[in-house]
Parts: sequence; C-alpha cells; structure tokens
Amino acid sequence: MQAGDALCCPTFRMIRFSRMSRENFNELLSFLAVAQERSFTRAAARRGVTPSALSHTMRLLEERLGVTLLTRTTRRVVPTSAGEYLLSTIQPLFDEIENRLSSLDEFRSVPRGTLRITVTEEALSCFLRPRLADFLKKYPDIRVEVSANLKLVDIVEESFDAGVRLGEMVSHGMMSVPISPAIDFVVVGAPAYFSEHPAPKKPDALTAHNCIGVRLPTYGKIYKWLFRQNGKNIKFQPDGQFTCNSVFSTRDACLDGIGLAYIPRVVAEPHITTGALVPVLEKFCPTHVGFHLFYPRHNQHSMPLSLFIEEMKLQ
Repeated sequence: MQAGDALCCPTFRMIRFSRMSRENFNELLSFLAVAQERSFTRAAARRGVTPSALSHTMRLLEERLGVTLLTRTTRRVVPTSAGEYLLSTIQPLFDEIENRLSSLDEFRSVPRGTLRITVTEEALSCFLRPRLADFLKKYPDIRVEVSANLKLVDIVEESFDAGVRLGEMVSHGMMSVPISPAIDFVVVGAPAYFSEHPAPKKPDALTAHNCIGVRLPTYGKIYKWLFRQNGKNIKFQPDGQFTCNSVFSTRDACLDGIGLAYIPRVVAEPHITTGALVPVLEKFCPTHVGFHLFYPRHNQHSMPLSLFIEEMKLQ
C-alpha cells in the first residue's frame, strides 16, 4: 500500500485522528505553513519559531502518522502525495474554523470589519457606487476599500475579500451573485469624427477607421472587439493612434473625436442620449452576462461580506 493509499483508508483515518486528537494541533498548523510556503525558513517566520525547531516538529509528525509528508532538498521542500492529501483534507477545516470565529461578529450589536474589493471602473461607477453610500451609512463600523482597474486579480493571492467582473470572467470554483443586468457592448463615435469618416456598415469595415485601443493590464495585449455575424463570433483587433488602459479614458477620447470606441453601452448611454456619441454596428454587437460579485467559497460566512453581498446583488 502506498502512503497516499494509507491516508485514504477509513481505518487509518479513524486511528490517526483519534491519536491526533490527543496531540497538539499546532503540529498540523505547522505542517500547513510548510506545505503552503514550500520553505522551512518562510514557514518558521510565519509560525514564530526557528527553522530547526519546525523541521523537528515535522519529523515528529511524520513518525506519529507513519508516513512521509514532505520531500526535502537543499533548495526547497514539497509535499509528498500523502502530504498533498493531508493538505487538501485539513486546510478547508482550519479555514472553516477561522471563518466561524470571524462570524461571531453576528452576535455583536453592530457589524464591523474591513472589506477589500477589486472591481472594474465601469462596474464601480454604474452599479456599485449608487449603492455604496447607503451601505456605508447603514453599517458605519464596516470599512470598504476598493481597487478599481481592469486587471484580473487572484483575489485569494492578493488578499481581496471579493471581486467584480463580467459573469463569464469569474474564475471557476468561486461563489458569485449578479449585481447588474446583461451588459450590451456598442461601437460609438463622435459626430465630428463621422463628419470626416463614413460610418462602418459591417465589422470588417473597421479596418479603415481609427479605432481606440484598451491595453489589458493582466496580459499586456490590446483588447479585441467581439462581434456576432452570420451566427459566428468574430474578433477584431483594433488599430489606431490612441491606446489607453481605462474604459472611461476610451470614452473620453471618443468624445474628443479621436476615433471609434468599443465600450459597455451603460458607459456610453448618457452621451448617446445627448447626441454626443453615435452608435454604429449595433446589430453585430453582442450581449454579455452582467457583472457579478464573486468571492471564495470559504468566505461566505464573513458577516461584513454577507451584508455587502445582500446590499449589492441584483434585486
């Protein structure tokens, strides 16, 4: 029987858990630190002990369990198959304990805490901002820190509580709730621009136009415009004199007559209504799943986050 098979055995789990229940659970927390950091030095700093003491603790744990949990080399330390199994088994349990302790805020008279949210500018301006003021007044002891940009962020890695992106861009395994209706994209230009350039009738006519680009911070590439023609999706690579990294900067450049922009209709609509922007190619522009507020599954018991979700979700 392999080490991983041994850990999967129900009898093994029952015996080992019974034995571990009488031991110091700090050993498991130490194992989690080493397995996550892949370094005794970093894990020791995290646990507030010396690397040698941490290494000794891991040897005692391996002896007690009767399996090798870590493979050690001169440069790094990585979990064995048994170690990976133990990591995947106990990490959610400790996360749950931590979140259950955090959820004790529910028993306080006033909810409190800090929420860090990553969001796109247009989602913040058009959908979150109108609701934020009421939320902050309603819960004065909850602080909200917002980071607004187009970057696709690993919210767990960068310690955000939640993020807001178009529904199809939400990472697999995340919980999410819609905060907006479906989002239409539209190609727009200023009347001054169209006075010098004939409006395109089909997407392939865009090659003759000055198209404003948006450079995506995550990948460093220019965002491709998506169209639907003859039942097929068509991607167009915009090319023009001006490129920026913001939807609102794109809209403003379009208002200045620099060229055509491809932006969410909700951003362009006020200017379409006044005639400052003119939509084209509307029958070819797709509708996207609306903006979603997403968060790690294990964060669903956070009281401030639960209240925030309830206030921001689409009613």
